[in-house]
Amino acid sequence: MFLRNHARDSIDANAASGFDSVAMQKQLLSLILLCGALGAAAAERLANPAKSTALFGDNVQFRGSLDNARAKFERQQQGTVAFIGGSITEMEGYRPLVCSLLQKRFPETKFKFVAAGISSTCSTTGAFRLDRDVLSQGPVDLFFVEFAVNDDQDARHTRAECIRGLEGILRHARLQNPVMDIVVTFFVNPEMLKTLQAGQAPLTIEAHTAVAQHYAVSTINLAKEVADEITAGQLTWQKFGGTHPAPFGNAIAAKMIDELFVRARWDQPLPAEAKPAAHALPAAPLDPLSYAAGRFVDPKLAHSKQGWTLEIPDWKKLPGSKRSRFTELPMLCATTPGAEATLDFTGTAVGAFIVAGPDAGILEASVDGGPFRAVDLFHGYSKGLHYPRTVMFGTELPPGQHTLTLRLAAATKSAGHAARIMQFTVN
Repeated sequence: MFLRNHARDSIDANAASGFDSVAMQKQLLSLILLCGALGAAAAERLANPAKSTALFGDNVQFRGSLDNARAKFERQQQGTVAFIGGSITEMEGYRPLVCSLLQKRFPETKFKFVAAGISSTCSTTGAFRLDRDVLSQGPVDLFFVEFAVNDDQDARHTRAECIRGLEGILRHARLQNPVMDIVVTFFVNPEMLKTLQAGQAPLTIEAHTAVAQHYAVSTINLAKEVADEITAGQLTWQKFGGTHPAPFGNAIAAKMIDELFVRARWDQPLPAEAKPAAHALPAAPLDPLSYAAGRFVDPKLAHSKQGWTLEIPDWKKLPGSKRSRFTELPMLCATTPGAEATLDFTGTAVGAFIVAGPDAGILEASVDGGPFRAVDLFHGYSKGLHYPRTVMFGTELPPGQHTLTLRLAAATKSAGHAARIMQFTVN
């Protein structure tokens, strides 16, 4: 009954507010149809907010404060809410449900919702694109972050890489806007589910939790909630919907986020004396080399010695599927072994945000005249797709000015030698 009424109310609120995407309404209508299939425990969880704290337990972790965003939404009746992540954030899933939830809580508020999900991208890419895709949109009041799944199955990150990426996002965001409230949500894939059911935390969730604790950022452990319910026989992986959750699964995520708002005392009157307060920023990061100063650097700033051109690839002639968001972008391209280019930069890390398709080659990278190191651009998902990913050429450089030299290797593990750079990544 809660979901049925919530879905109908959300559609009405969205129509009134102008947030009325067809996909969003289809998502909510699907929830209405699914209400009849709710198991007893799941129905109680979604329908009875008074009992949800005990039911969700530690899978909802409220840390710090969410008062800054609430005060902005309630008192000024305006606010900006941003979402960054991979395909789980880009899809019409939990994100539009949370937008609807917020509009329902604050019906008089004019919201700006920033959708910065890009399929296949990990927290490393997120740290470098944060400024372009989120912070440049104006002051963000409430920021949702989701990268646990892609750090696992796409990037295959080590623990250190997970920390450098997520800490880069959180620390950069708080340095730019100290009053920004942040929530990190952990979704789940089949391998992560197996790990959780074995009583262990997946590497990406453990690493991201460590970062969230360091910055007193709230977390939604949807992954463990799903594992707990499946183990207890209260949910199935099929009903949840898989790595890219079905409406049923996304509704659980949204309800857990709503429970976080309850624990943040959003259902109680806001104290009259409440004022925007800067979140405490730890003096020392978990990793001094995390990407908290990450940014994109335009590839047109590179210098081609031979074989590189700045152009929009002729995608019609290239095998493999393409994603439309990338097909109109000029890229720094090379396809001939021996092609060489340099980039001058200032920072402690350098890499590139690329598309790597069936013809992706191997780049040899040297910093400041040092030995060349081979970096294979080809990815497991590149066989049939021009796949977006970030590759790093140097990550522990001394602060200061450096020169990166790239050359295309004669060796390859794919059908070609191509390198297509959308942006350089510099910390």
